[in-house]
Amino acid sequence: MRKIAVCGVWHVHAPDYTRVAIERGEVVGVWDENADRKNEFCEKFGLKAFDTLNDLLASDADGVIVCASTDTHADVMVKIADAKKDIFTEKVLALTDEDCDRVAEAVERNQVKFVISLVQKSCPGPLTVKSIVDSGELGKIAYVRFRNCHSGSSANWLPKHFYDAKECGGGAMIDLGAHGMYLIDWILGMPSSYKSIFTNACINEDANKLNSDKVEDNATTVMGYDNGAIAVNETGFVSGASPMILEIDGEKGYVRFSENKVIKRVGGQLCEVPMIQGKPSPIVQFVTENYLGGCGIEEAKNLTHMMVEAYK
Repeated sequence: MRKIAVCGVWHVHAPDYTRVAIERGEVVGVWDENADRKNEFCEKFGLKAFDTLNDLLASDADGVIVCASTDTHADVMVKIADAKKDIFTEKVLALTDEDCDRVAEAVERNQVKFVISLVQKSCPGPLTVKSIVDSGELGKIAYVRFRNCHSGSSANWLPKHFYDAKECGGGAMIDLGAHGMYLIDWILGMPSSYKSIFTNACINEDANKLNSDKVEDNATTVMGYDNGAIAVNETGFVSGASPMILEIDGEKGYVRFSENKVIKRVGGQLCEVPMIQGKPSPIVQFVTENYLGGCGIEEAKNLTHMMVEAYK
């Protein structure tokens, strides 16, 4: 059974990842730089609390789940790799290209496994859309649009630290917008140009008080390609009823995933496409050591680079 340690419980997905590790492996302990946060988390899950990061690194864990604040990712992951432990990380990998290179070098130098949580790549809808694009039946792709929003600000359920510009590196785009970036890279590759509009649209007074750094809660980035294609990534914390949408337009037709359906029109015929089976999520792949590819260090570096360009 694979032994897992948890490094940081800052991210809201830390409980979900920990549950997977408990169910499919063994969690040997948890560390977080905030002692109160760490102890509360360990009490909830009945887990051992490491006093220091060095205690975690000295443990018998085979792999480490990293859910620390994004600005600390690079430093802790280099140490984890140097301790010869595999790494699973919440997105994004780091806040700069240079920090991503540091992590990649440590992973390569120590020959450890690395997985980042690009979870939409495992879901039936995007997988079905990708298979249609890859089949060539849409012809040359001219336009990709992804929209993914929630009501974290407008309904005031996001934690305060998700508005911390230093810890997060930004707001809605670098957090929820990460899904759109890695899907766009997966489908079209890396863009050559970026234009962004980031705004504050929240009317919830309590959430606005939490967002003292005024990070964006409503965001769109438009990306261009040398072959003329355009990609649009829309996200935000202020849209409670907006469905996730992934749509691809090609010279011969289009495909759209939304509301748990994939619709395709090619040659004038509109039809619903049965969705293919999903794959194990990245965290399940990591805990079970069933690595399927597509969520590795190069994809992680690409995601950070796209964010760096989007925020310029």
